[in-house]
Amino acid sequence: MAKKLYCGNLSYSVTDEDLRQLFAPFGTVSSAQVIMDRDTGRAKGFGFVEMSTDEEAQAAIAGLNGKENSGRALTVNEAKPKTERRGGGGGGSRW
Repeated sequence: MAKKLYCGNLSYSVTDEDLRQLFAPFGTVSSAQVIMDRDTGRAKGFGFVEMSTDEEAQAAIAGLNGKENSGRALTVNEAKPKTERRGGGGGGSRW
């Protein structure tokens, strides 16, 4: 079963393909996505990688977490399930 990983503290110049290549030595990368800011189009500095097996995912975590890439110490761990976020407050007026 595929395992989704979070990869944080990425350089803002990292692309999906760069992320895929970073994880490739640890196994089959099913998908790699750098999260982009919808307003600026720039990378947000983190992404998600899906590895084919739990064993490959654990090898990637062991091999990359804390390692330096582009001058930054990477954070690699299992991705947590997306939580439901409530809509913005809107503030409201006192009048």
